[in-house]
Amino acid sequence: MDSNEKFRFSLLQGDSDHIQYTSDQNLTDANATANVIGDTTGTTTDQVNESTPLLSSSASPRTSTDSSVPTRDVNHWRYKLFLFLEGTSPSGKLYEAFTILLILISVLTFVIGSLFDSQYNPGPLASKCNATCDAIFFGNDANNALAYLNIGATSLLEMFIVAVFTVDYSLRIYTADLLNEKYRGVFGRIKFIPTFFSVVDLASTLPFYIDAFLLPNTDLAASNFLRMFRLLRMMKMEGRYNLAFSLVDDVFVAQKQILGTAMFVGVTVWSVISSFYYIAERKNTDMIYCDAAPAECFENQEEIDTSLCTIDDFGIVDCSAAGCPNVDGKESCWNLYRSIIDSSFWALMNLFGESPLADQHSVSGKFVGTLTAVVAVAVFALPAGIFGSGFEDQIAKRHEARLAAEADPSVDSGEDNGPVDEEEWEIVEVVGDESTLRGQMYNFLHVQNSGAASIFDAFINVLIVGTAMTFMFASISVQNWSDWFEFGAVVIFTVEYLCRLYSIGENPSITRCAYVTSFLAIVDLLSFAPFWVDYSLRIFLGAEYSQYILLGELVRWLRLLRLLRFEKYTKAFTTFDDVIRDNLDVLGITGFSAMLLWILFSAILYLLERDNPNGDMQKYYKSVPHAMWVTLLNLSGECPLAFYSPGGKVVEGIIGLFATAIFGVPIGILGAGFEEYVSDSNEDTPDEDTTPSGENTQEVSVSIQKILYDFVNGFGSTAAKIFEASIYFLILGTVTVGIIQTVPSKEDMFSELEFIAVVAFTFEYVLRFVSAGADPDFTKTSNFFLRSMKYIFSFYSIIDLLAIVPFYLAYLYPNSWIDQNDEYLRMFRLLRLLKLDKYIPSFSLIDDVIRLKKNSLIVSGFAAMTLWILFSGIMYVAESSDESQEIDNLPLYGCFENCHMDIRFSTFWESFSLVGIHLTGDFPLIEYDGFGRVICFFLVIAAVGVVSIPSSIIASGFVEVVQSKQKTKLGEVPDQSGDDWFDIQYKSLANIDPPLSVFGPCVDKFQTHVHEYLDGYLDTAGNKHRTAFSSFGRFAFFSLIIANVVAVMLESVPEIDQYVGNEKNNFFDVFEAISVTFFTIEYILRLIAARKSREALYSPWIYAITFFGLVDFISIFPWYVQWYLKTTGHSVSGDQAKIFRILRIFRVLQLEDFIIAFSKLDNVFRASKGVLKATGLMAILVWIGAAALFFIFEENNPNFRSCDSSISSEVCYSFNSTAACNDVYPGMCSQSAFTSMPNAIFFVAIFLNGEWAFVDFTFGGKIVCLFLCLIGIGIYAIPTGTLFDSFGAVLGMGEDEVGDDDNDDELNQE
Repeated sequence: MDSNEKFRFSLLQGDSDHIQYTSDQNLTDANATANVIGDTTGTTTDQVNESTPLLSSSASPRTSTDSSVPTRDVNHWRYKLFLFLEGTSPSGKLYEAFTILLILISVLTFVIGSLFDSQYNPGPLASKCNATCDAIFFGNDANNALAYLNIGATSLLEMFIVAVFTVDYSLRIYTADLLNEKYRGVFGRIKFIPTFFSVVDLASTLPFYIDAFLLPNTDLAASNFLRMFRLLRMMKMEGRYNLAFSLVDDVFVAQKQILGTAMFVGVTVWSVISSFYYIAERKNTDMIYCDAAPAECFENQEEIDTSLCTIDDFGIVDCSAAGCPNVDGKESCWNLYRSIIDSSFWALMNLFGESPLADQHSVSGKFVGTLTAVVAVAVFALPAGIFGSGFEDQIAKRHEARLAAEADPSVDSGEDNGPVDEEEWEIVEVVGDESTLRGQMYNFLHVQNSGAASIFDAFINVLIVGTAMTFMFASISVQNWSDWFEFGAVVIFTVEYLCRLYSIGENPSITRCAYVTSFLAIVDLLSFAPFWVDYSLRIFLGAEYSQYILLGELVRWLRLLRLLRFEKYTKAFTTFDDVIRDNLDVLGITGFSAMLLWILFSAILYLLERDNPNGDMQKYYKSVPHAMWVTLLNLSGECPLAFYSPGGKVVEGIIGLFATAIFGVPIGILGAGFEEYVSDSNEDTPDEDTTPSGENTQEVSVSIQKILYDFVNGFGSTAAKIFEASIYFLILGTVTVGIIQTVPSKEDMFSELEFIAVVAFTFEYVLRFVSAGADPDFTKTSNFFLRSMKYIFSFYSIIDLLAIVPFYLAYLYPNSWIDQNDEYLRMFRLLRLLKLDKYIPSFSLIDDVIRLKKNSLIVSGFAAMTLWILFSGIMYVAESSDESQEIDNLPLYGCFENCHMDIRFSTFWESFSLVGIHLTGDFPLIEYDGFGRVICFFLVIAAVGVVSIPSSIIASGFVEVVQSKQKTKLGEVPDQSGDDWFDIQYKSLANIDPPLSVFGPCVDKFQTHVHEYLDGYLDTAGNKHRTAFSSFGRFAFFSLIIANVVAVMLESVPEIDQYVGNEKNNFFDVFEAISVTFFTIEYILRLIAARKSREALYSPWIYAITFFGLVDFISIFPWYVQWYLKTTGHSVSGDQAKIFRILRIFRVLQLEDFIIAFSKLDNVFRASKGVLKATGLMAILVWIGAAALFFIFEENNPNFRSCDSSISSEVCYSFNSTAACNDVYPGMCSQSAFTSMPNAIFFVAIFLNGEWAFVDFTFGGKIVCLFLCLIGIGIYAIPTGTLFDSFGAVLGMGEDEVGDDDNDDELNQE
């Protein structure tokens, strides 16, 4: 480098090391000055740190531009070495590429090497790598060809890589002062060591030396595993690293105000749900886990009958009666919910939307599970939802900035806009010469400017659909006609393609090469080429063709790609190209980060779970590649396996809480970007005004019909309103009774209410029939008979009849078919819920939503359905012959033992329903072979986000329609603050002083002092202050709350509880008494100070009935109840006392005084009540309706039946129902799911959260499953999404209100 040239170092991230040369002929200094700056645009690090706090907290940030590296001659070899290491000189770039190659080789050898570890992968594959092979590449065996070195298990490749990185690290230490002046000298180098990338370098090399020279005779798995951290070194070589972290930081800064509150809500809900599950399941013998029991327990039995085990008051399990006694006081088997701490892992899984133990829950556990699925999952998802929403907002802002920059070149979007959009050519711009054959063909095939051309195009479309259907139905039975149809279609497709290719020459702007490589031309080629390939193989191979059946099926699957020809009408898939280009920078770094997470967590779980005593866990974690399959599902939000080791549970928790959000960003960007493009390019169609005009409505005079119409619809009189309310009550009451009566032995419970309800509904139906002439929907028909018929066949009339006619038929025809199937006919009562749609429109809004979102739904629906069909087809091809994985017996499908995955994927239609479940984001089936797993990888990455878009569009459409109707009705947009009477009263007290005490000035002064102690005081500027005594008391109270929560959790641990004992005045009893004393004093003080507290509206009673007062009361009330029962001589068992103690967990809600969250939930509900009423009713209808259908179809599904071991499988599954089986073998047959409506409601609540605990349904069950996959899950999620939006809005407003309060208090002081 010439001495007159100057250069500057450009650091992209903390101590990361991108260096940029700049030449400046105007500079005269002979020496170069290395100034550390924040990015390639010249922004200083101070500026970066100011806008992106996450970057400022990096390993070694530059905090001042005054601190620069020492001035040196640019020709000095240390500078050249520094540039070489940083990869900015020409030779340095080669070294950087070499380093990346070494990192990839190192990681790859670790991943692949786990397949050759004979300890965990015994078999022919492990034997293929002998001692020499292992010594060269993997280093799995300490006795390989390098054993003479006596440095433990290692390989030549690993030794070489460690040597390179050791030298690299040493040189980086040596040149650290050139990176930053503060690293100069010995102490400066010491400061460099704990920086992020320095730690990464050490973690990837130092364990090798420890394992080889300090502990050569030990098996330090970390010495191999920590190679994985070398992947992190690649991050500082990634040019978009700074941009991505800046984007994440922007999201954090924008959402930090409510993120902390949402996390508090999530942790609180987690704690409470864990406690509920502990109470419900701690004595459930079905939750006893014995896979880790001593080998002696399995000498005479394959499985331990946990129903014979006992659980004492402390929670200790004893399975001696089942042949597995405890050894040396240590449990051989244990309850999975033995303590709140153990319960917290399973509760966390449920809160993630996973229910791995769904079929083992007790009745009370299923109740808690339903509550969790319906309410708690939504609340717990708030932090992840806030982060995801913030990320989408930032992406949208970047997109808007890019559009603004493209529209006005003078506008700077602040970032590189990426590559220019690809040019698109339009064939229709040129018209061919009609005087030539080529011109005529061009106009006919490409321009399509005649009616005959349009008819031919429609004919081709029919052939496309027809050939796709032949593939689908050929999987059921092969018909000769389908082969001839396929042959004829292929001939037509071939001729059409050749004619298109020939005639495209008529357009001078398009070369044949450009046409052949265009998307639609490739699709045209795929519409016939696979057939000719298959046909040629049959002729060439002859009888040997049967050996290549998978190839033949794959070639046939390619027929389905013809469906992509419809792309020319929708432009759906070409949108992906735009989405990827627009977000290429973020997709690159987030995709790379997601890959790092995938590999790292796979390696960690491989090390933790390969020795797991559970056979399934061992099978899926016996190597890193095996672990990568399950870890991929974990990172996508799934947890198909559950019995992890303690370390594995921690890792799974981390994955669920944090890693899934990062891993899901690339998928979310693709899905959100696609939805945005679809919505932008397909404008909504405004809802049509269907209100009848005055000319078309017939005047209805005041008559008996009008009086009855007003009465039955609750208009006018009080009696009418009472009648309407009574109908509401009867609808809900009879639906509840109908659900309860499906429980065995409860069939006749509350039958009297059903009789009363039928009479009332019959009376209501008669009134509606008589008053139909006054109903605006029927006034257009003047003829009485036609009007009556029109009413009878109207939607609500049919619902009314279905709800009452079965009752009369069963009464009139006893012992008939109707009476014998009364159990199922009772399900028609549930249709009465649809009657509520008359009062709270929900399903009746569907056509409005479809009309509003028609264009977007067509495009997104085509993309979603095409992907669904394509993935269903390829999964059918991959798994229809898969016999490598053994699964449970599936008697409904004709397999009674030794079943494999090919049974589940025996036809395209079987695959269609299962892939539909996967496209909801759930993977209850993981027993796929390698080909199936690869397909599922692409399904997770590319398809899940796109297929969910139609549901998202429908959901947003419902919200828009409901809000629009509210606005039309009210004349304004509903208040989003959710203020109620309390908020209104609170604001009205802004300038009002607290009232004086009626007990005199002394008491008044005491109340003021207590209030200032509890809540602080305001100075003249409106700032809140506390005395030292008040601050200490607040800290002590906070500590006491935390200590109580910890005490509750520790006391639930059987060993601790047993050690402390249940004797009087034990530690936990004393601690509880002391805590209750303090909480009681605090509660009384707050009642006293309420007269001076604006938050209590200056009223002790208001404080007592508001959130804070109720929480304070609940925190002490159970203790006093228990104390009263004991002192009055009532017996309180150990279990009852434990429940009282567990209720102390609610004291965590007292932290609300420190973080405002739950007290705003009532505002959240009010702010969204309009949408909640409509969509909430619809969600309930979907939930209950789907549960009823699953109960009807699946109650006797033999796939969910189990029998005593003394009954053979064939006999067990031969009965038409489980009840019939029990008639022959009393008490020996059981059904695991859908045994009653409450049971079905629990499972459907799980399904609607995207967790499919069962998949092997009957035909009817599969239809219901497909409905839920298509739109049911999306509709059910609308209320949750509405609450989420309102939660953020209300919290934001709440913070504004706090600011207003301060101002108000300042005015009061003045």
